Amino acid sequence: MLMGTAERRGAPADDGATGVAEEPSAVRPKAPDRDIPAAGPDTRAGERQQPGYRPLWREEPARRRRMPDPVRTAAVRAVLVVAVTLILAMVAFLCTLAESWLAFPMVLGSVAGTVVATWGVLDVWVTRQVWNQRHGVVSVPSSTARAMRRERRRARRQARAAERGRGRIGRRGGSGQLSHP
Repeated sequence: MLMGTAERRGAPADDGATGVAEEPSAVRPKAPDRDIPAAGPDTRAGERQQPGYRPLWREEPARRRRMPDPVRTAAVRAVLVVAVTLILAMVAFLCTLAESWLAFPMVLGSVAGTVVATWGVLDVWVTRQVWNQRHGVVSVPSSTARAMRRERRRARRQARAAERGRGRIGRRGGSGQLSHP
């Protein structure tokens, strides 16, 4: 930490309002050195920490939730197919440069791999859309799951209201008729 000339020599600091000199350590606390390990054998687990100790990083919760299992499975499959397709394309290119007889079969394999890789990527997209539609993750007014939840809520509300109404009529001891027909 850098100190001014007045702080190094112990000269009175200009406080502005009171004119009282303060000790340099009272004005600015000394920051801990980042490259010097703290005292003690292991301070990572919070066993022994200095009072001014600040960790270099903080664990933060993930911003996005984990992908559902079917979507993750489709994504892994697509990544593997795309990787194999890229390898096939590279081998086809190198065989072409070397004028090898394997160039033509590798080009055909690369074309087939491109078709399969496209299918794999579309499979991830379709699987994700189906999952969102079935489990109500998408918060869009046209979502089927959202409409179904709304209908279920409405039915539960009506059932509770009818139950309360029957309970009130029964408690009055009347004949089950309301006073106003």
